[in-house]
Amino acid sequence: MFLAGDIGGTKTNLALYAYKDDKLCLEESASFPSKDHKTLVEIVRLFLGEGDAHHVRHACFGVAGPVKDGAVQVTNLPWCVDAAEIQAELRFQRVSLLNDLEANAYGIRTLTAKELLPINPKGDPQQVGNQALISAGTGLGEAGLIWDGLTHRPFASEGGHASYAPNSSIGDELLIFLRKEHGHVSWERVLSGMGMRNLYRFFRERSGIPEPAWLTEEISKGDLAAITTQLGLAKKDPVCVEALEAFTRIYGAEAGNLALKMLALGGVYIGGGIAPKMLEKIQSDTFLEAFFHKGRLRPLLETIPIYVILNDKTALQGAAWYAAHLG
Repeated sequence: MFLAGDIGGTKTNLALYAYKDDKLCLEESASFPSKDHKTLVEIVRLFLGEGDAHHVRHACFGVAGPVKDGAVQVTNLPWCVDAAEIQAELRFQRVSLLNDLEANAYGIRTLTAKELLPINPKGDPQQVGNQALISAGTGLGEAGLIWDGLTHRPFASEGGHASYAPNSSIGDELLIFLRKEHGHVSWERVLSGMGMRNLYRFFRERSGIPEPAWLTEEISKGDLAAITTQLGLAKKDPVCVEALEAFTRIYGAEAGNLALKMLALGGVYIGGGIAPKMLEKIQSDTFLEAFFHKGRLRPLLETIPIYVILNDKTALQGAAWYAAHLG
């Protein structure tokens, strides 16, 4: 039996898998609000119950943060996750930690064609080469998959924390606006749930239009990022429309940047929880034009296939695949 985990700032997803007939078979799964618990071990114990954990041959966790020497300080969560400590406390036979985007990258090989939505009509799916993965959710994750001539080998990065580089006058204003608050402005500050909230605040202030009372009430009852997306798609508030349009451009621009840095001729994959909720915008000319807008390299980028991952358990399946094959 293999225990897989996808640990993020918002949710911790856990699942038990068996490996039968050369396939992963889901036995049990559950999701827990990460911030309601003090440690990952606490959540794992809740998930497994009072049963003996010895049947877990290999536990593999994809964790939002840089893994170093078998441990990681979780980004956007006050946890330190240590593989050796988990193994000692829960007495698993083996424990592995992956960056969450690295786990996502392993999970790509478990997906069916129906779980991948192609969005670049000019992309050539027959091209062989490196691949890239970008995932906006609670934070911004990025990873690569190097082509070694036989297979794609995932590797982690912390590219979401690289410096934001605007490519327009409004982007320059946004950078100045956020620099006053944060000093260093990363791509995650503009391309994530936090990024959507920042964009709404920026465009609301820039517009000079007071926030309507009905919207203030709605925001008080929900998540500003989700509300901005919903109202932007429905065109119910001009500031939300502008913020969502900017978010779409930023997503396309940074996906194109990543494609160049990885020379991802084999494809760019868009993961995370935000993209499936705004497919109308991800499939729009706004996203694609921002992706292609790289000067002399535009013709190259136009040939790269782009896919939206529709399966929200890809990281979980990737962690399970790693446990089953590389344990």
